[in-house]
Amino acid sequence: MNNTSQTVRVGLFFLLGLALAWITFESLNGGRLFKKEGYTLVAGFANLKGLKTGDEVRMAGVKVGAVDLTRLAGSRVEAVIAIEPGVKIPADAVASVEQSSLLGSNYLGITFGTPGGPLLKDKDEIRTKATVDMSEVISQLGNLGSKLEQVVGEIGKSLGAGGESGGIFQRLDRLVADNGPKLTETISNLQDITTKIKGGEGTFGKLVNDPKLHDDLLASVTEIKAAAADARTFMSDAKGIVTDVKGGKGTLGLLLYDEPTASSLKASLTNLREVSAKLNSGQGTLGKLISDDSLYLGVQSTMKKADRALEGLDDSGPITAVGVLAGRLF
Repeated sequence: MNNTSQTVRVGLFFLLGLALAWITFESLNGGRLFKKEGYTLVAGFANLKGLKTGDEVRMAGVKVGAVDLTRLAGSRVEAVIAIEPGVKIPADAVASVEQSSLLGSNYLGITFGTPGGPLLKDKDEIRTKATVDMSEVISQLGNLGSKLEQVVGEIGKSLGAGGESGGIFQRLDRLVADNGPKLTETISNLQDITTKIKGGEGTFGKLVNDPKLHDDLLASVTEIKAAAADARTFMSDAKGIVTDVKGGKGTLGLLLYDEPTASSLKASLTNLREVSAKLNSGQGTLGKLISDDSLYLGVQSTMKKADRALEGLDDSGPITAVGVLAGRLF
């Protein structure tokens, strides 16, 4: 009976050992003992940050494989990952070392990539990106803390009474004490200025308190704006006139840019000068009339004779008067 009980106990211990060995193997190999092999990918990093063999490979938090091997490869390190069969990873997916807890448990995270794109095959290299390590963050926080301690120390020195010139409050106290009379005078002047403005004294005071002056100022500004608009209109019209003149339009444009018209004008001026020259020299009927005094004297004599003849016509008949007038004139 004792032998049977001892045999049972030995058998139970043996089975328990097998179960423990099975659990250990499953834990170390990611539960891939009797499963169908999938495919492997290579992920290269500058630092694996504690990633080790057996760590999980996840996509959106779901386990899709495990780290099969870590190795050095020249100036970088590589993680060979075993992907479960049936899991398709696009070629533009990116892998990164992620931290699942503050205790340092890491896993390899993979993004989805572009659906419908080309897929990674066995022994292909997947894209990777560097992530922030918690140890680096803690180290930077420690450096920041030391710098803050230095800044606080400097502020304490500035606010304290140490040093030759004292702290910042003492400097402010001396500044106020030394410039107190000037500050008082400045404040008094400001009060006088505000009182005058409030009472309507000065240009600024009238502008603030006199509505009519304000309205006149606004009207003047409106008139200035209207004058500016008129000036712009005038300049626009002037530009249009200059453009027309340059284009040969109008009388001035023809005179400046039309050669036949300019030639005709020059010929007319030449003829006018010739006529005036002839008039001045007494040539022609009009020239003689203007320059010859004898013609003027003859006309004056004739007019006198006509006056005397008209005086003798008062008592004569029509026929006699005609004969008398003709005899007096000729």
